[in-house]
Amino acid sequence: MNQESNSIDTKELSKSFEPKDLEAHWYQEWNKQGIFAAGQYTTTASEECGQPFTIQFPPPNVTGTLHMGHAFNQTIMDGLIRYHRMLGNDTVFVPGTDHAGIATQIVVERQLDAQNISRHDLGREKFLEKVWEWKELSGNTITSQVRRLGASADWPREYFTMDEQMSKGVIETFVRLHEQGLIYRGKRLVNWDPVLGTAVSDLEVESCEEQGSLWHIRYPLSKPSGELTHLTVATTRPETMLGDVAVMVHPEDERYRHLIGQTVILPLVNREIPIIADDYVDREFGTGVVKVTPAHDFNDYAVGQRHGLSFSSILTLDAKIVDDAPEAYRGMDRFEAREKIVADLQALELLESVKPHTLMVPRGDRTKTVIEPMLTDQWFVAMSKPAPEGTYNPGKSITETALDVVRSGEIKFYPENWTNTYYQWLENIQDWCISRQLWWGHQIPAWYSEDGQIFVARDEQEALQKARAAGVTGSLRRDDDVLDTWFSSALVPFTTMGWPEETPDYKRYLPSSVLVTGFDIIFFWVARMIMMSMHLTGQIPFKFVYVHGLILDANGQKMSKSKGNTLDPVDLIDGIELEPLVAKRTTGLMNPKQASKIEKETRKEFPDGIEAYGADALRFTMAAYATLGRNMNFDLKRCGGYRNFCNKLWNASRFVLMNVEGHDLSGKDGVELSFADRWILSQLQKTLTEAEKGFKDFRFDNIANAIYHFVWDEYCDWYVELAKVQIQHGSSAQQCGTRQTLINVLETILRLAHPIIPFITEELWQKVALIAGKRKADETTSISVQPYPLPDAKLLNEQAEASLNQLKAQVEAVRALRGEMSLSPAQKVPMYAQGDATLLARNAPYLQALGKLSQVDIVTELPDLGAPVQILEDTHLMLNVEIDVEAELARLDKETKRLETEIQKANGKLGNEKFVARAPAAVIEQEKERLANFSELLAKINEQKNRLAK
Repeated sequence: MNQESNSIDTKELSKSFEPKDLEAHWYQEWNKQGIFAAGQYTTTASEECGQPFTIQFPPPNVTGTLHMGHAFNQTIMDGLIRYHRMLGNDTVFVPGTDHAGIATQIVVERQLDAQNISRHDLGREKFLEKVWEWKELSGNTITSQVRRLGASADWPREYFTMDEQMSKGVIETFVRLHEQGLIYRGKRLVNWDPVLGTAVSDLEVESCEEQGSLWHIRYPLSKPSGELTHLTVATTRPETMLGDVAVMVHPEDERYRHLIGQTVILPLVNREIPIIADDYVDREFGTGVVKVTPAHDFNDYAVGQRHGLSFSSILTLDAKIVDDAPEAYRGMDRFEAREKIVADLQALELLESVKPHTLMVPRGDRTKTVIEPMLTDQWFVAMSKPAPEGTYNPGKSITETALDVVRSGEIKFYPENWTNTYYQWLENIQDWCISRQLWWGHQIPAWYSEDGQIFVARDEQEALQKARAAGVTGSLRRDDDVLDTWFSSALVPFTTMGWPEETPDYKRYLPSSVLVTGFDIIFFWVARMIMMSMHLTGQIPFKFVYVHGLILDANGQKMSKSKGNTLDPVDLIDGIELEPLVAKRTTGLMNPKQASKIEKETRKEFPDGIEAYGADALRFTMAAYATLGRNMNFDLKRCGGYRNFCNKLWNASRFVLMNVEGHDLSGKDGVELSFADRWILSQLQKTLTEAEKGFKDFRFDNIANAIYHFVWDEYCDWYVELAKVQIQHGSSAQQCGTRQTLINVLETILRLAHPIIPFITEELWQKVALIAGKRKADETTSISVQPYPLPDAKLLNEQAEASLNQLKAQVEAVRALRGEMSLSPAQKVPMYAQGDATLLARNAPYLQALGKLSQVDIVTELPDLGAPVQILEDTHLMLNVEIDVEAELARLDKETKRLETEIQKANGKLGNEKFVARAPAAVIEQEKERLANFSELLAKINEQKNRLAK
C-alpha cells in the first residue's frame, strides 16, 4: 500500500472521545444504509453465512420508559445480533411494544380524572379513541430510547400487540382453541382488584409482609360434647366468616377427631355448618381449627372442591358486603365490616383473643389495594386437558407438549438450572384465566344471545351466521371483557412472522434463535409462548432461552420509584444535573416524607448530578455484569471505568493513526516481525478464542473481560509502548512490520469489540480500515457488515509469548528497583545487567524506554555499589546510582522497625487462641498472608543492609 492510497486526515479524529455527536450520527447512518434490515449479511466464509438468526423484543409496555433492566436486555440482544450479522447470518432483530392493558388504561383514566371525567361518562368507543390518541402521542417514547442504546433492530418490522396483524392472530387463536374445547367460560376463583374492577394475573399481585392480627373466634357447637361447647377458630380475615361453609380440622388431631361430621353455629349468621377433616390443616397453627370460605380463599376453594361444599360470596365486585348478608353489614366496605364484626363478636363474648400476627398481604402492583380472591365468570384456557384429534399433539395437553420440548433439549435454558423452575410451574399449573374486565385490549370475540347462548367467532358476521344456524333470531351482544395482555404476548414468536398465514418470513425466521428475558416471567410469558407455538404451529418458538437476573442498586436493593433508587439509562448516556434528577426521582410520590427522604439521599449520592458516560460505556458495563443467572448490583463507578476504557481505545487509535498514516506499508524493503509483534498477534488469537466461546455460551461477562484485558493491558499498556521503541530504533523492515501489526491488530480489535461498543468502534474503524486497506476511500460501508474476527491457530506463538513474558518481568523488576530507591519518573539513570548477553542485548532498548533508563550496560559481573539487586533466574539487574550509605542505612533501619512492629502484631493475633477460634477463616488467612509479606520484605531489607554494611 502506498502513501497515496492510505492517506487519511487524522485531524478528523478529535483529541478526546465525545460520544454524543457520533452516536447520533452513526445511528442515523446505519438506518440510512439499511444495515439493520434482514439479508444484510457479510460474505464471510463462516458456516453461518446466510443462515437465519432471529431475536424478537420481549415487548416493553407502551406506557413505559427505559429502565436498567431494558438496558441490560438490549445490550445482550443487540450484542448477539451484531455478532451474528458479522458472522454472516441473515439476522432479524424484531422490535415491538405491548399494549399493556391495565397499565395503559390506568394512565388514560388518570388523565380523565384530572378533568373530572370517567371512562363511563365517555362510553367505550370514545374512551378507546382517547387511549389510541395517547398511544400515538407518547407510546413511542420507549422505542426512541431503545435506539439511544444502539439497538440494531429492523424497525420497519416493528409490531404493536394491538396492530392489525397481531389482532388477527389473537382472534384466530381464541376461535381455534374454543372450537377445540381448550378455551371455556366458567365461574372460578380469581385475583380481583376492587379498584380496577378486573381480574389480574399472579404477576400483577405483590405479596407484602405486613403486621396484622390473628383473631380467635368461638364457633358454638350445635350439640355440645361434654364440657366442650365450642370450637375456637383462628383467622386473619374475620370479615369473610360471613361466607364460611365449614370449619376444618386435621383428621389425625386427637383433640377434635370425635367432632368430625358434627356441626357448629356460624356466629352472627346463625347458620349450621359442618366440621370436616382435611390433611391441609396445620395442627400447630393457631388452635388447629380453621374456617373454610371457598369463595374468598384459594386454598379453601380447593378444599371446597374436594369436599363438595357450597360456595357463598359475601363481597360485591367493589369489595362491599352483599345484600343477602346479615342486615347489619350490608353495603359496608370490607374493612369497615371487619371492625363491626369484631366488635359484635366481642359483645357476644365470642371473641376469645386477638394476637399480633405477621402475614403476607396480596396487593395490586398498580393500585396497591388488597387483592380479593373473587368467584366470577371468566374465560379460561384448559392447561391439562388433552388436545383433540387434528391438532399438533392429540391426546396430550398443551402443558405436556411444552414440557416435552424442554426435556428433549429442543429448547435449552441458559443457565440450565432454570429448567427446574420451568418444570415445577408447569407440573403444578392451573387453568389460565385470560379475561379481564377492562376496555383497553383485545375484546373477546364472543357474542351472547338474549337467552345466554354464546357464539365465538372471528367477527360479528360469523357470529350471526352461527346464531342463525342454532335457531337464534334475535340480536347479539359482544362480550365486554378483553383478553389478558399475556395472551397476545404469548403469540409474538409467530404472529410477528405473519401467522396465521404461512408467509415467507414465517417459513424462514421461525423458530427464533434465542429469547433473552428475566427469570421473573418464565412462568407468565416464556412457558406460554412455548405452549401456544407448539400447539398452533407445531414448531418451537425459539431454540435457546437466556435467563438473566435483576439489575439492583449498588446496595443490592431492587430498583423502584417508591425507593427513589431508580436510574434512567438515558441519564447515564447523556448525563443529568442534580435538580432535574431530584425532580425525576420525587415527582409523583404521594408521601411527602418519602419524597423528602429520597431528595436528601439523592443530593448526598449525586451532589453534582450524573456525568455523561455515553451508550458504549453503559453497554460495556452491562455486558461485564452479565454473569449467567445472577442478580447484578449496579455501581456507577463501573460505568466510569468503561468510559475510561473507551478513552483509552480512542487515544491508542490516535497514536496508531499518527504513526502509520503516510508511511509505506507495502513492505517493498521487506517486512520483519519482532518477537513483540508475534506476541501481540498470538495474544490476539487467544482473545478471539475467548470471545468466540463467550458468545457460544452466552457469557458476555467473559467476552467483555477478555476484550478489556487484551486492549488495555496487552495492546495499550505493553504493545503500543514496545512499538514506539521499534519504530524509533528498528530497521526499515522492522518498522514496516510494527506499523502493519499496529494497524491490523487495532482494526481487528474494533471488529472484535463492535457487538458490545458499536458507536466508538464504527467511528474509529472508518479511519483505521482505510489505512489498513479494509475499505476504499470512496466506499460507503460499515463495520457492522464486516466479518467478525475468528482465531487463527497458525498465529499462536508460545516462543514469542515466553520471550515477551521475560521482558515484562525484567521491566517490572526495573520499576521495582526505581520504587525501592524512590526515584522520580523523570529521573533517568543507568543500569547494569548481568545474564544472557544475547537476550539482554535484544531487550535493552525496551528496558531503557519502559524503565526510564539512560542506558543499559551488560556486564559479566555486577559492581559492588551496595545498591538493591533484582534477580530473575540467571538475570541480575542493578541501577547504577550512587548511594549515601549512612542515609540509606538510617532509612532501612526505620523501615525495619516498622516491619518488626507489624510482624509482632500479626504474631500476637495468630497466637491468641480466642482470636483464632472466633475470627472468620478469611480473616485468619488474611492475617497469615500479611505476616508472610512483612517477613519476606524484612528479609530483603536485612539483605540490603548487610550489603551496605560491608
